Amino acid sequence: MNKPSASTASASIPPVIPPSAKKPVGQRIKEFVTDYKRQWEIQSMVLPGIIFMIIFCYIPIYGLTIAFKNYTVIDTLSTAPWVGLDNFRIILSDEYFWDAVVNTLGISFLKLGIGFIIPIILAIMIYELNMGRFKKFVQTISYLPHFLSWIVLGGMLITWFSTSGLFNELLLNLGLISKPSNILLDAGKYWWIATLSDIWKEAGWGTILYLAIMAKIDPTYYEAARIDGAGRLRQIWNITLPNMKAIISLNLILTVSGLLGSNLDQTLVLMNSQNREKAEVINSYVYRMGMTQGDFSYATAVGLGVSIVSVILLLMANKVTSKLNDNQSVL
Repeated sequence: MNKPSASTASASIPPVIPPSAKKPVGQRIKEFVTDYKRQWEIQSMVLPGIIFMIIFCYIPIYGLTIAFKNYTVIDTLSTAPWVGLDNFRIILSDEYFWDAVVNTLGISFLKLGIGFIIPIILAIMIYELNMGRFKKFVQTISYLPHFLSWIVLGGMLITWFSTSGLFNELLLNLGLISKPSNILLDAGKYWWIATLSDIWKEAGWGTILYLAIMAKIDPTYYEAARIDGAGRLRQIWNITLPNMKAIISLNLILTVSGLLGSNLDQTLVLMNSQNREKAEVINSYVYRMGMTQGDFSYATAVGLGVSIVSVILLLMANKVTSKLNDNQSVL
């Protein structure tokens, strides 16, 4: 066999461009400007979003410096005296803060364990319905609570859980209790009330993305599975769930990253003096310290610490879920 000549071999192998051969910065800027001028109508559409982000998201980051200062209402951000990490040392020795952390993690893990699965199951059940009008009716009913604010829902729950409310009447008629009581005043039941009421409000809305993904699954997959004798459950396990893997991973990442950010609106509406020990979460604690007690530096330090931990949780969740998606990140 004749060996290929050096010229033939070099022609078949694509040349490797050394880093030094990259285009000069000036040339790349010139090409960027040329491309922008050619697509200025489309490129300009993103400018309002960029300006909004700069004004309301990036410029306020400067305010985080008060976490390292002893800031009061008579100071400005520049005149407040620096105290270093003193605010963070106070946080570590604050038992009320750690009580709020325990409540936040308890409620968040209940929401993660129960509330994350229910939208998936509900979406599959809606997708499997064959009756068109009934399917739309179920979807509409499940979406409705999402559009009600926690002020409205909280008022409904406070009425239903009162001594003469719906739940006490129901339990009395079923013989499960002998004496009515205000359920929201029982601190031991608050975690479940917060979890189940949040699921009731958001489960239907959480099905939208899953239903959108399932609508794009090729129907021939199901036809082939039925020909092979696969039942409904086997089709869901082998076809539906694998096609939902990416969106399930994305929702899991977002949920895990928000574990420390329990719903502030829900807490402020349902919390009272009797259930505060189990209802106080980090966000309501930050709100109380900052807005009602005026300790802005301490509240900012707590918020900054929570944000850093949330970013770490986001990266960890992304790393774990990438294993489920062939080592490819969904972010």
